[in-house]
Amino acid sequence: MTTEYVSPLVERFATREMSQLWSAQRKFSTWRRCWVALAEAEKELGLPITDEQIEEMRAHIDDIDFEAAERYERKTRHDVMAHIHAYGDVAPKARAIIHLGATSCYVGDNTDLILIREGLEILLTKAVNVLERLKQFGLRWKDLATLGYTHYQPAQVVTVGKRACLWAQDLLMDAQDLEAEIRRVRCRGVKGTTGTQASFLTLFDGDGDKVRELDRRVAEKLGFDSSYPVTGQTYPRKVDTHVLSVLAGIGESVHKFATDMRLLANLKEVEEPFESSQVGSSAMAYKRNPMRCERACALARFLMVAPLHGAMTSAVQWFERTLDDSAIRRLSLPEAFLAADGTLNLYLNIAENPQVYPQTIKKRLCAELPFMATENILMAAVRRGGDRQTLHEIMRVHSHAAAAKVKQEGGDNDLLERLAGDPALGMNRAEIEAVLDVRGFIGRAPEQVVEFVSTELQPFIDRHAARLGAASDVRV
Repeated sequence: MTTEYVSPLVERFATREMSQLWSAQRKFSTWRRCWVALAEAEKELGLPITDEQIEEMRAHIDDIDFEAAERYERKTRHDVMAHIHAYGDVAPKARAIIHLGATSCYVGDNTDLILIREGLEILLTKAVNVLERLKQFGLRWKDLATLGYTHYQPAQVVTVGKRACLWAQDLLMDAQDLEAEIRRVRCRGVKGTTGTQASFLTLFDGDGDKVRELDRRVAEKLGFDSSYPVTGQTYPRKVDTHVLSVLAGIGESVHKFATDMRLLANLKEVEEPFESSQVGSSAMAYKRNPMRCERACALARFLMVAPLHGAMTSAVQWFERTLDDSAIRRLSLPEAFLAADGTLNLYLNIAENPQVYPQTIKKRLCAELPFMATENILMAAVRRGGDRQTLHEIMRVHSHAAAAKVKQEGGDNDLLERLAGDPALGMNRAEIEAVLDVRGFIGRAPEQVVEFVSTELQPFIDRHAARLGAASDVRV
């Protein structure tokens, strides 16, 4: 245990993969990668930089002396300058050309964009694996009729698999947004202090073509097809808002799924996995609390407000830049990715082995189905020659009496017995039961599952087949 605060997102919720992506080691080694890419491109375009200097820089990309950097920062009060000095200490031959022509945002912003894109890739992989689990779950239970709800009141019959497709469709939209955002993110490139590239134009003696080519080559070396065509000192801060909005969308979908699961757990119809030695409550030994889903909802709520940080920061970037973006982005970007990672990791864990209880589902459905079937029974009785208006009144009286028995006396729903015992209806119990075949109440739900999987879900999963196989990593 440490004597200092550690973010629960790192300690308890996010996976090691995402935590390491946003670590200090990864951040500052990527700064050095950016400096190497700049030096390489500048040398290729004719600046007096030697292979020996570049090789010295390459040899020390990862061996960062954080204590030295901290000492320099206490002195300079500037993190980028501190790391330039620390890098120069281990690459003394290259000291004079490290960061040549660049501004702090060259390393800071390009690194953020690299980490953002890699973070989006991690989340897309997790989303694809959740979708694969939901697909399997939906197909397995596509025919299992269950009570549907509107306003959390019993409505019409659906199937367990059809409901899973609602969850999958939400997450599919998020996964498609992740895809699009990965393609959309560009490099900041080399733009200088206010985005005019003036320092680089000076370095290349006014040769604008070389400056433009420098920007292209640096973007390519950093793994991007292109850079943002115009910037101030920073890349457009609206990019952060776009990215955070995609992550917030994941939060919406996970919260909806996890909330539904919590309600289903209360109904004892579907539950999240529960391990043999897991404790549900410190006081009530019988409890099986849906702790994974509750945690997912909590993290999702944190995640859903993340775009506000981006919007409020983007809106107040005076002219070419103001530094009030720095502190908030050090919090909002890493923690939003960590929260998104945590929520998807929980989703994947839950979707790996949800517990379905068909008999409980059937019992609840049978308790409500007689009320839903009154219209069908009415039509069957009319076809036998009955008067529709008279029969409707009979149905109304018996339905209200049966409902009163359930609500006021705590008894079972005896509507079918009441109807079968009323000679005015003209139908016996067997004839009424025939009308109650649940297959007549689920509409095209099973077919909708198959169609959704084949036309929407499977093509997306197939496109990302190489990402399949990821497992969840719920630590606590």
